[in-house]
Amino acid sequence: MFGAADDGPTSIIRSVVPAATALETGFPAGAVSAAAERESWRKEVHRPATHTHKWWAQRLGSVFRGILAAAVAEDEQDAIECYSNALRLDGLVVCDPFAGSGTTLAEAAKLGAKVVGRDINPVATLVQRQALAQWDRARLDQAFKQVESQVRHEIDRLHRDKHGRPVLYYFWVALVPCPQCPSDEPPVELFSRYVFAQHAYPKKYPTSRATCPHCHAVVIVNVVKDDQLACDSCGRTSGLTGPVNRANMTCPQGHRTKVLDALGDQPPQFRMYAKQVLGADGARLYEPIDDFDRALYAEAEKLLDERRSELVLPVGTLDDGHNTRQAIRWNYREWRQFFNARQLYSLGLLGSAIRDLIPNSEREALAALFSGVLEFNNLFCSFKGEGTGAVRHMFSNHVLKPERTPLEAHPWGTPASSGAFSTLYQSRIIRAWEYKRQPHDLVPVGNSPERVFGLSQPLSLKMGDVEDFEYGRAGAYVHCGSSASFDLPDASVDLVITDPPFMDNVHYSELADFFHAWLRRIHPFDNYPVQSATTRHPDEVQSADPAEFGRAIAAVWKECSRLLKPNGILAFTFHQARIAGWVELVKALEAAGLVITAIQPVKAEMSTSTVKSSAADPSNLDSIVVCRPAGHTIPEMATVEAVRERSTTALRECQEAGVKVGYADVESVVRGSVLALHTLPGNSLTVESLTAAAGEAVTEAAAVLGVRSNRG
Repeated sequence: MFGAADDGPTSIIRSVVPAATALETGFPAGAVSAAAERESWRKEVHRPATHTHKWWAQRLGSVFRGILAAAVAEDEQDAIECYSNALRLDGLVVCDPFAGSGTTLAEAAKLGAKVVGRDINPVATLVQRQALAQWDRARLDQAFKQVESQVRHEIDRLHRDKHGRPVLYYFWVALVPCPQCPSDEPPVELFSRYVFAQHAYPKKYPTSRATCPHCHAVVIVNVVKDDQLACDSCGRTSGLTGPVNRANMTCPQGHRTKVLDALGDQPPQFRMYAKQVLGADGARLYEPIDDFDRALYAEAEKLLDERRSELVLPVGTLDDGHNTRQAIRWNYREWRQFFNARQLYSLGLLGSAIRDLIPNSEREALAALFSGVLEFNNLFCSFKGEGTGAVRHMFSNHVLKPERTPLEAHPWGTPASSGAFSTLYQSRIIRAWEYKRQPHDLVPVGNSPERVFGLSQPLSLKMGDVEDFEYGRAGAYVHCGSSASFDLPDASVDLVITDPPFMDNVHYSELADFFHAWLRRIHPFDNYPVQSATTRHPDEVQSADPAEFGRAIAAVWKECSRLLKPNGILAFTFHQARIAGWVELVKALEAAGLVITAIQPVKAEMSTSTVKSSAADPSNLDSIVVCRPAGHTIPEMATVEAVRERSTTALRECQEAGVKVGYADVESVVRGSVLALHTLPGNSLTVESLTAAAGEAVTEAAAVLGVRSNRG
């Protein structure tokens, strides 16, 4: 399976798409999946250009390099050679209508292709532009230092203790009044546990910190042995369990109430109870909140009120949606409520300094960096613990989940900080700049995928508008808008390579509005929709309703069919556990005049993602759906038995490459392969009959592969 030559990479030039490609006849799923598996553990290290900012369901660069290589290769061995060596796609135009974080664009640009990226969400467009942007390092550092000179002293001043030591993190707890107690009774502190800081490996490092529920002193406990804390400050002993159990809270008088019922119509109030300071010797010290801390926070509240008109602050309200509903139930109705006063003031200073920079690609990079910092500096963040990155960012659950014990970080940061502007500048922007100059790829070397330099060209395509692109003045055209209508001529694209939204997963625009609420005040690039209160759009291809999903994606596939050259290929990754999603997808492709010529399994996103680990049958693979225009020479009619056997063989190849194949993967790949028969010319099988046949084929394939379902 592996075996790149030991005497260095070979230069391979491909400028046309073959009549039959390895994408259809022999995709190297094992080799590509093995590289993707390694990449998935540290995507931001292996593909930093596409990880300068949060985007959801970011695909793996190794997979899309593999798709591009197989699209111009004639068989599996040729695909491995193209994938493992210095492939050049001279003159080819590659389009991604759901460009997301820019994975397709970056991989195609590294191979020398011209690229077209389109996404309906402006935050995604910002991320794509950073993946391709040409940054001047001197101007980048100069812009960073200019911002630093304007805001760092003031932000540092508001994050220090009475001794002048930097405060890395403040620990807060939500307060909710008991509706059954008199109004003058103190509110309930929503702790589920009074231990607030422990090591990521507590059995090995059991020493932890707890807060005394009576006087809020910091108490050292052993989380392996102790079930109580003994406070030296007030002399009282308490259990480690707090008053909140799941969705319910119990006040000191014993009244049990649902937290949401006790909130009324307001979001919770919060109280600081502890802080982590950086000692002179570099030690991290946990201390209780004192009068100096409270006075400093009160000063931040006053400054926010006095200087509000000067600052960049979030604007807009939350609209109801699958991913916003939980926050709205907690009465978070405006984006500004996601931040406390010190966060708003500090981030407002930082945002205004970036807003006022001279407009260029370096300013845009810092605007994207600022937006990324928001993810780690808000009331929906929490403390991950010692021995790991301290801040658990707000999107770790893929939803806007309110936090009962939030963590307030230092937004400018110190070298010891997590998720701060200064540290993310190095780990995101500078790392991406270095990668763009000297890209590296994970390719087969001997018996395993290894990082190799020199296979890809530097990421240095000039971006321009559609006219610049058509007249050769730019190699990249990246635009925000609906992909149901491109401003490009017919038959102008060789390859459409993409990763469309899945039918009922994360609704990206509902989450992207969190960033948009700030970015619209900064105006990161020309044509950014500053007047729009939301990034939601009626043409979004995402809906839990199968018919709506099918309608929206059919419009995009129809436009892709118009753009494709007669010999062109549309290939996209897809995973859908619900068969209704596959049915609508197949019907949409057929309506657009596209024929599915192959479906290939390949490694999907990170194996340890929260969403996957919580599923009964977590998915680990995507399907690569390969399509041609209906007029292209189509392979001979296949049968259900033939496609089941072909799918089973490809899934076994993934298993042999060390990639876990779950029952949901078998369902998705086999179902899609069987339903794909409906798009073939001359097909006489109905969708209903193919759906029934797909169920039987899944059962047979799972038995052959030794895979079982964990569903009840």
